[in-house]
Amino acid sequence: MAKQSQWGQWFEEKVFKPLEDKKMPVMEHLHEFQHRLTRAVVVMALVFVGTFFYADTLVTWLRVPLQNFFILDSWEWVPSDLPKIPLVFLAPAEALWQNVKVAGLCAIVLTTPYWLWEIWQFVVPGLHAQERRFVAPFTAISTVAFFLGLTFCFFFVLPFALHFLLSYGLASGFIAQISIAQFVGFILWFLLVFGLIFEVPLALTLMAKLGWVDAPLLRRYRKWAFLGSFLFAAILTPTPDPFNQCIMAIPMYFFYEVGIISAQIFGKKKPQESSDSTPVPSSAPAVARPVVQPAGAVNAGDDDYVSVPDSGPR
Repeated sequence: MAKQSQWGQWFEEKVFKPLEDKKMPVMEHLHEFQHRLTRAVVVMALVFVGTFFYADTLVTWLRVPLQNFFILDSWEWVPSDLPKIPLVFLAPAEALWQNVKVAGLCAIVLTTPYWLWEIWQFVVPGLHAQERRFVAPFTAISTVAFFLGLTFCFFFVLPFALHFLLSYGLASGFIAQISIAQFVGFILWFLLVFGLIFEVPLALTLMAKLGWVDAPLLRRYRKWAFLGSFLFAAILTPTPDPFNQCIMAIPMYFFYEVGIISAQIFGKKKPQESSDSTPVPSSAPAVARPVVQPAGAVNAGDDDYVSVPDSGPR
């Protein structure tokens, strides 16, 4: 029992006490986190109930890149030359489950500003003033970057990727009948990955701001970043074809280069060395040495100074 009490006392002093805030103890932090998480889940569930009634419309919108191209000049969708491709389901609950998946993802996206606000309200009391000024723009920019990634993938990446894959299969003599589960999983996975790819410059800027990396270090690892982009793309793409791998790897490396520029501009500045060569004082105390002057010399600074007599031969 004595040993257990010693371990408990050590654990309380080394683990719990450093976590204690001057204004709020650990348990109150946990209760506040529980309340905020509960509110975020309730709001997300309510939005999910609303989006589920429009799940069929959402799935219809997900089918738009399947046989259409988005024309940037006229800002409209133009049908491609592919024949009409039906979506089939291979299990009794497959169609219902895909509607639930799409409605859930839509609810998460729509409630993103709210649960980001809840996270901000939970974290902000423990931040300094300068940290608050830094975290707020970072959160806002990361949200905008994620939505830009979703938009870019839906309007530009998915039409070309789907058109290439389906044209290859039809040219080989196969009949296109796509499972709704495979199609929805393919679309949602691409959207998620490209949303995260657009976060790469922001992540590199944050690491540079914290002093973990800098622009010269990122430039030194360009070749490894290029290789890693294709390796990650090969892992993340749901299909093994090199076309989709290049579609995902090239933007990933492009945003790595954008991250280098951003790290150069917003990174942590290193203190510059002074051009004047100032001597570094030694840690040992300096010992005053007497100045040897010839016999009979008079020190102009101190009249009481007695010079050392010359002991050499006269």
